Amino acid sequence: MIDKHWPSAAEAVADIPDGASLAVGGFGLSGNPIALIEALLAQGTTDLSVVSNNCGVDDWGLGILLGAHRIRKMTSSYVGENKEFERQFLTGELELELTPQGTLAEKLRAGGSGIAAFFTQTGVGTQVADGGLPRKYASDGTIAVASPAKDVRTFGEGEYAREYVLEEAITTDFALVHAAVGDRHGNLLFTKAARNFNPLAAMAGRVCIAEVERLVEPGELDPDSVHLPGVYVHRVVEVGTDIPKRIERRTVATEGA
Repeated sequence: MIDKHWPSAAEAVADIPDGASLAVGGFGLSGNPIALIEALLAQGTTDLSVVSNNCGVDDWGLGILLGAHRIRKMTSSYVGENKEFERQFLTGELELELTPQGTLAEKLRAGGSGIAAFFTQTGVGTQVADGGLPRKYASDGTIAVASPAKDVRTFGEGEYAREYVLEEAITTDFALVHAAVGDRHGNLLFTKAARNFNPLAAMAGRVCIAEVERLVEPGELDPDSVHLPGVYVHRVVEVGTDIPKRIERRTVATEGA
């Protein structure tokens, strides 16, 4: 039996070196692999290039790595909930590759599926395809690094002809993900919004480390219920069902509404 269970988050991330690239799961604050992120923070790993839908908030999720200046570059689709992220980007401390959300999801999935690149209509006619999006600012506010132009081709004939932009797949050195349930073979189940981006991030990492709230024995999971097969997962850490979970923006309905 292949037992992928590791005794602690600290041991599971211990070989992630400075300068590594990471794909990190989570959708907003749903499904953030917070135990793995905190372990990475504690061991002092820095100069990270991170691919994730967002960068958490100032004091949670990837935001705690950002606040400690451990992240060199972010590849994200949404960055609007983190003031420190805004400050670092505008002052030239952080590089940012903004990517449309669906494109980011497909870049991760393609990377995990062995697809080098794909064409999509998303971004055609914008700076996503034409180039010129600021990736990094200089200290004086000028653009130090801008996004390059991408290959655009036409597919289809006559009235069905459309332009498509070439997007390269994403693979990373490591992936950090959070799942509700996993077994010792690495098969994972996710809950609701936590399923957004976590399976895709896991696929893209050459070494995938999964924290799970509940660890079960092989054979206990219904194969039809598995969201991500263990072939993509290399290490599993049980973090318990009482692990803290934050709400990104709490909204309460007016009484009687």
